[in-house]
Amino acid sequence: MKKIGTAIILESLMEEGVEVVFGIPGGVLIPLYDEFYDSKIRHILMRHEQAAAHAADGYARASGRVGVCIATSGPGATNLVTGLATAYMDSIPVLALTGQVPTTLIGNDAFQEANITGITFSVTKHNYLVTDVKELQNTLREAFYIASTGRPGPVLVDLPKDVQTAETDYKKDIKINLPGYKPTYGGHPKQIKRAADLIISAERPVIIAGGGTIISGADEELRELAELVMIPVTTTLMGKGAFPEDHPLSLGMLGMHGTRYANYSVMNSNLVIAVGVRFSDRVTGKIESFAADAKIIHIDIDPAEIGKNVRADLPIVGDAKNILSSITNEIKIQIKKEKTKDWLAKVKRWREEYPLSFEESGETLKPQYIIKELYKTTKGEAIIVTEVGQNQMWAAQYYLCNRPRRFISSGGLGTMGYGFPAAIGAKVAKPDEMVFDISGDGSFQMNCQELATAVQNDIPVKVAVLNNGYLGMVRQWQELFYERRYSGTKLGYLPDLVKFAEAYGAFGTRVTRKSEVRSAIEEAIETDKPAIIDFRIEEEENVFPMVPAGAPLDEIIGGN
Repeated sequence: MKKIGTAIILESLMEEGVEVVFGIPGGVLIPLYDEFYDSKIRHILMRHEQAAAHAADGYARASGRVGVCIATSGPGATNLVTGLATAYMDSIPVLALTGQVPTTLIGNDAFQEANITGITFSVTKHNYLVTDVKELQNTLREAFYIASTGRPGPVLVDLPKDVQTAETDYKKDIKINLPGYKPTYGGHPKQIKRAADLIISAERPVIIAGGGTIISGADEELRELAELVMIPVTTTLMGKGAFPEDHPLSLGMLGMHGTRYANYSVMNSNLVIAVGVRFSDRVTGKIESFAADAKIIHIDIDPAEIGKNVRADLPIVGDAKNILSSITNEIKIQIKKEKTKDWLAKVKRWREEYPLSFEESGETLKPQYIIKELYKTTKGEAIIVTEVGQNQMWAAQYYLCNRPRRFISSGGLGTMGYGFPAAIGAKVAKPDEMVFDISGDGSFQMNCQELATAVQNDIPVKVAVLNNGYLGMVRQWQELFYERRYSGTKLGYLPDLVKFAEAYGAFGTRVTRKSEVRSAIEEAIETDKPAIIDFRIEEEENVFPMVPAGAPLDEIIGGN
């Protein structure tokens, strides 16, 4: 059967189960967009290509499926770069389709030409420039496979205009053959046996669960292992939701703004079981002092991550779900729960002595209180998406998350402007779920134009703007380490967010007093429109506890 390139693209998307794409057309994409006109695939017109990439990312994180974004050649494609880098750092399966000038013009500095495969080489798992329509179908099948298997990540396919309009044979159910790409899913049996022995004999074990735990769907296996051996569990920011945060064994998040008891537990452990973590600097603090007296079991599907930042006494390469299940089955034969009794008692004392806390003062609006009220009002059942900065850390600390794919945030790249478009993508993926973007006033303004997208497409996301008039996290560092020399962090003029919301046809409200918080949240939830709540919080409120950059995890300032 003969088909033109654009028809092959649409057929390939439908074969992969794609129901929605996020994009913006342009000159070289007119043939593809003409094909979309009669397609069953929903196209959501974004207002900026960066937001399209973030929306596809949010869709992928909420659903576990590949998110798809589209941009035209030149500036359209280059505007995707930040979104692709965000997805790459957090191992999110995104497919980016970019238009390109005709093959006869490539390399001639044609209008809106950019070498997007070269530009995105370091921020994609793989990328392709399709120069022959005969390669198109196979390339798209490979792109989906690479994006969604092994350690997931973004893949870009660059589509010259003449490839889109050329004709070739189209075949159903083509086979993929990638000899050099064979992800490992099952851990080595000897390593699994050794891990079980180490866990059984450990008196002070701790599990660190990262984003890889969620990606592999290993939350049930993680919980079974923790409860079987009675091991306390802490998560990274990306792992939030992998283990129920209201569980007695939960330590919450560790790291720079993690709980004191999580950090103390890791630093005093004699065995760390790290599952799907990168051991980033925000998690480890000073590498040389990280869990210095502990043996480390590192489980990860990507062998390149093992030993990259932190030594691994026992590396296990494979899928977290499979490996945790195998370790648990090995342990069940000989386990004795009493081994960790004294350790759990010590961890409990740290938890009681150093709870997360903040100073409340009358009607003054504190961000921590807002997050706690949001948690209570939504009964902990909302999908929480965050921007980056203080708002992100307050959300991570005070909105407990008991299930995977309910807390969505830019971790590795720390992308301001991520949250709002990602929340749109998450809401499209989960239309029956309440989706809240917890934002700062600085971050929100970076992609606030997407309110038009939300209104036009009836996507009723809710935005809680923690408005302190500053780029808050940088200001906090300037306060603590630079003698309050607030250089370039005071935002000054901010548009009236209530009028801004109303101008776009959304709901807007402002909160200045503690007593108004609950009713404002309820009102935003009840409206069927996108909603913005402008919370005027205390200007110089800080995120505590905090580990200064480069310090050991147990050298903590602020907080309890």
